[in-house]
Amino acid sequence: MYTLRALGDTRVLALVEAADAGDWEAVKAALEPFDLGRDHRVLGELVELDGLQDWIGRAVEEDEEHRATALLISGARHISWGWEARTAERAVNVTQEQWRIFHERLHIAEEQLFEAAELRPEWVTPWRRLLTSGRGMSLGPTVNEVRFDAALRRAPLDLETHVERLSQLQPRWGGEPGQGLAFAREALSRTPQGDRLGCVIAMAHIEEWVESDDGECLETPEIQAELRNAADHSILHPAHVRSPGWQHDFNTFAMALSLAGESHTVRRVFKELDGAYTSWPWTYLADPEKRFAHHSRSV
Repeated sequence: MYTLRALGDTRVLALVEAADAGDWEAVKAALEPFDLGRDHRVLGELVELDGLQDWIGRAVEEDEEHRATALLISGARHISWGWEARTAERAVNVTQEQWRIFHERLHIAEEQLFEAAELRPEWVTPWRRLLTSGRGMSLGPTVNEVRFDAALRRAPLDLETHVERLSQLQPRWGGEPGQGLAFAREALSRTPQGDRLGCVIAMAHIEEWVESDDGECLETPEIQAELRNAADHSILHPAHVRSPGWQHDFNTFAMALSLAGESHTVRRVFKELDGAYTSWPWTYLADPEKRFAHHSRSV
């Protein structure tokens, strides 16, 4: 077992190291193989870097030619940075000061992401991140739907957009029970074979498990069959194309199948992973690395 770093790609590693060093020129050079306006995984590697917020603002102000890219990175980082201040505690346990910092950072994120979206109207990544900030700021269903539709107009099969929308539909964020799963099933019904959007079903069942008081709620033949079919339709289909960080999608299915007690397809998924662990979505569990290792050994 090992923790996947920099999406398992040396080019992404070079990008992360440049950003960690605060070297904007090196960051721009390392970004050349990627389309940051569509590649959520690469953007995600950047925005988790502690200290990025200390220097990316200079790039926003000083590099007019690449202002949209700098705004996107900075805006997305401010959302992640805001959640760091809020912490993962339930809302009732978050202090007033934590809420103040959280909303302050999300307001900055919204301004920067809207400007990035205006400068580069073809980009989907600003709209996917605006879904996250909208959820954090409790902007309500109408705003969330408008942003979701804006993202879909740019990328109708975008997995990350659908997963963020799925989160918004959970009861803990104001949705109705079963609404998220129905949304995921509708998305799968229009997903071409081999497309990674099929992962939305795995994530929907994980969300159902998170919302439930019953730790064995997924252990039914019907759910096991649905997860098997979704995996066969998407990540295990011969038409599936792996891009940097493909292990994240496989980890999502590995966790969902494990929680469901499925014993056939889960073996194939863990075999493909060959020990590659990603923290998401295992962080929903206590001792996530141990749980990954336990399940991978058990199949």
